[in-house]
Order: sequence, then structure tokens, then C-alpha cells
Amino acid sequence: MSARVILRPRRARPFYGRHPWVYAGAIAAVEGDPTDGDVVDLYSHTGNFVARGLYNGRSKIRVRLYTWDADVPLDRAFFRKQLEEALLLRRLLGLEGPGQACRLVFSEGDGLSGCTVDRYDRWLALQFTSLGLAQRREWFVEALVEFLRPAGIFQRTERGIGQLEGLEARDELVWGEAPPGPIEITEGGVRFLVNLAEGQKTGFYLDQRDNRQAAAPLAQGRRVLDAFCYTGGFGLHAARAGAASVLGIDQSGPALQLAHHNARLNKLDNVTFVQGDVFEEMTALTERGERFGMVVLDPPKFARTRQAVDEALRGYRRLQTLALRLLEPHGFLVVCCCSGVISMDMLEDLLAQLAAEEKRLVQVLQRRGAAPDHPVSVSCLESHYLKCLIAHVR
Repeated sequence: MSARVILRPRRARPFYGRHPWVYAGAIAAVEGDPTDGDVVDLYSHTGNFVARGLYNGRSKIRVRLYTWDADVPLDRAFFRKQLEEALLLRRLLGLEGPGQACRLVFSEGDGLSGCTVDRYDRWLALQFTSLGLAQRREWFVEALVEFLRPAGIFQRTERGIGQLEGLEARDELVWGEAPPGPIEITEGGVRFLVNLAEGQKTGFYLDQRDNRQAAAPLAQGRRVLDAFCYTGGFGLHAARAGAASVLGIDQSGPALQLAHHNARLNKLDNVTFVQGDVFEEMTALTERGERFGMVVLDPPKFARTRQAVDEALRGYRRLQTLALRLLEPHGFLVVCCCSGVISMDMLEDLLAQLAAEEKRLVQVLQRRGAAPDHPVSVSCLESHYLKCLIAHVR
């Protein structure tokens, strides 16, 4: 019999609504002395079964919920079925085939809170942000091998997750063979090299796939600034779509090394990359009176907690101010935000303030999110983390 986690009065409603995160503050008592990673049953204060999940006494998310059916055990067969359902969706989306890259499992979006799986051609990148699922890694590897027959599976870790979850993990090959070098993938006709063992996320920003392709046609004939360019995603799509020139800026030397390789791979000679602090480089460009027909802002996560929102908005304010000053009349601005605690409304409110301050007319053309292989669970809207605005600036 599973241990029980009893909720405080008037705290059960989100969990009846299938939200998967039970924070410590919602809990009145824990009965049965579960160890970290154990299966526990969640009950309302009146004694009604709510859901079943995995316990972690070291995490702010004390219980991650996976089933709301009291008759369903959280065993190997359960997680195998969840993986199977996630993979079916990607097949329905047409995201299979040689050279393809996509997110196969998107944590809460696929009912597997704390697990993501990405495919890069014949290799998989597996990442756990939940102690309970990481303890069951063998189950996931076994099922992925059975379903997908990959050449290899590499585990990637997220910075700071050890402290948040009490999770000891390292980047390593967990099954099969390592790729001989960077893996080549194709996205919308543009070829990219992905280093599975290094870099941010699991090697590439798959969530921006459709946004890169949506922005690219607007770059035709224009001078483009790709800020926080990483390995060249937005900039190379813009260059291939006919941009007059592209300037990419990033602080990461290894990322820019791959960006140079990617430009050569696509025979694009109108792309330049600069290593440096993006804020400082953009400030220097404004001081020199430089102008661009398109500016792309795709910074890393500025805010991980609600306490950091104000500071993050100050960072976005500075970036967007510099972008507006660099944009020529009738230019296009692409603003991205991957901080889940910053909403689309916050971004638009900020842009409205800056439009008034800089005396520019800003017209939002598209409000976008992550690519569809990053589905948003309506029960956990935090899974709608990526925002992308494409705007026209007069």
C-alpha cells in the first residue's frame, strides 16, 4: 500500500483539475514515511483519493502526479504506455525520417512531468528533471530502444537541477554508441550540426523550429541582427531566405564555432558572427549609428522564479530598447522569451511602454509559441513557456 499525502483544506481543486505539481505548502501531512522517489497517493483533507504520483522530500515540488485513476499503478507498464502515446503524437505530426530532429517527449505536455526526450537523426537525448523518474531511467531507456531502435541514447542534465531535486546525474552515454562527431540535421531546408554532448538544452533549440521559419521570409533584402544567435538558428534561416547580410552575436565560443560550420555547410557567405556580451555589443552598435532591417532577440531564461520577474523584465526592457534604436523604419522585430513566469501579456505591455518612450509605432503581426512537438497541457499552462512576437516597427 502506497504512503499517503494529505492536502490542506481548500487546496485540492488544482489537482482534481489534473495539475501535476504538488508544492510543499499545499500539504497538511504525510502518512507512511515515503522515501524520495516512492509512489504516493494524494488525498483531500476529507479523505477522498485525488491522484497518484512520485514523492520527493528534497524538492519544492513535493509530489509529481501521473495518474488520477486509483486502479492504475505507476509501474514499468504505465510509463511505457505514456511514452508510446507521446511517440504516436510525433508520428501524427509527421516528424519522422532521416535527418529529422524533434522533441519526442515534453515533460508535463505529455503527462511525464520531469522527463524530456529529443531525437537528432538516429540519436536520442534523454533528460530528467524529476528524481522519481531519474530513478526509473532503465525503464525509459528500455522502452525507447524497443520503440525507436536508436543508434545511441545520451543523457543530458539541466544546470542547477541537482540542487532543486536532490538528483545526482551527469552527461553520459547511457545506451548504444556515441555519434562520431556533431550530428547533421535538416530544418526547413537549412542544415545544422548539433553537438549532443555539449551546449545548451539538449544540443539545439527545437522549440523555435517554426518561429525561425516564420520570421525568415521577412528578412529578404534586409540587414539582420541575430542576438543570442547560439549556433545560428534564426540568422541562417534569414540568410537562406535572402537577407542582404546577417550579424550573429553570442557569448559562447563553442556555439559560435558550430555556427561558423553551419554557415559553411549551407554555403552562406553573407553571415558574420561576433563573440561577446550581447548587451555590450548592441550598445556599441547603437553608438556607432548602425541600423538593421530585422532584429531577433532570443535570450536565455532571465527568470526561473516569480521572485525574479522584476529583474528579468528590466533585462528585457534594456534589450528591446536597444533593438528599437537599431531598427530602421519599417523594420521587423522578433522578440522571444523562454521564461515561463513571464507571460505574453507582460511582454506586450513592456513593448507598448517602449514604443511610447522611443516614439515608434509597433504593430504585432504574429503571437507565437513553441513548435507543436512541445504540446501545451491545458491542465498545466506552465508548459506554455515559450513566447515569440513578430512585429513591424515604423
